[in-house]
Amino acid sequence: MRHLLRYLGQRLYTTWATFWFIVPFVLTFPLQWYFSRRPGGEYVVHRLNRFWSWLSITMWGVPVEVVRESPGPNPQPCVYVANHGSYIDIMLLFKYIPGFLNMMGKASLAKVPVWGPIFGSVYVTVDRSSAVSRGRAMVAARRGLAAGKSIAIFAEGRISPKPGKELLPLLDGAFQMAIEAGVPLVPVGMPLNHMFMPDVEKGLRVRYHRLKIVFHPPIPTAGLTLADIPALKEKVATQLAGDFLPEGAVKPGPSTWRAPVTAAPTAPQRETTNS
Repeated sequence: MRHLLRYLGQRLYTTWATFWFIVPFVLTFPLQWYFSRRPGGEYVVHRLNRFWSWLSITMWGVPVEVVRESPGPNPQPCVYVANHGSYIDIMLLFKYIPGFLNMMGKASLAKVPVWGPIFGSVYVTVDRSSAVSRGRAMVAARRGLAAGKSIAIFAEGRISPKPGKELLPLLDGAFQMAIEAGVPLVPVGMPLNHMFMPDVEKGLRVRYHRLKIVFHPPIPTAGLTLADIPALKEKVATQLAGDFLPEGAVKPGPSTWRAPVTAAPTAPQRETTNS
């Protein structure tokens, strides 16, 4: 009975969380669509996205621990380098990074019905399997930094198969971009997002779970060269992996109303000897 009630509770909470994810977008969609097609409208669209993120996370009711290791505000512009463990990573970055934040996301996001074209017109999308797409994305990101727009990049390139436990090797792009633009790198750790919404192949799985986001001190890149990228990647990877917590080491399994089956203990076998 306990497992059935827990299963029903998870299903109800998934419905609640989905409702408050969809409703803010529906309410702001007309304005997002309009301003995404106007010069300079990306600032309005981003404010709407920040409102969307704020309302959704607030209505989910989950506690969020925000750790800012640097006492003052981060320099602008900068390159935020974050780990990637869940589809809600973007929402936390939008909510807790003030001002306009450019975002580099995979090209498939621009193909999501209704919302995708807006994302593709306001932020930077990249198909990492295409050298041409990677080059265009780097140019667009550099232009944004030159215009004073900070950018957030998931340097792992995709959601880690074992978020909260293993960090995928970081790609060079974010580090190369920061060095060439001479702007600081800010590592951002989000060790528990996958406990709320894990990436699964089938269906949607949401769990009520506390969240945490850690902003590490900015790392200056002025005077560095591309030869310093390996050391930078190692430093950032160490910081991001250091944010992992024991409670986030195992991704939640699928919901089930059945009690887990435990193997029956086997009786110890007696040793027999021939006499």
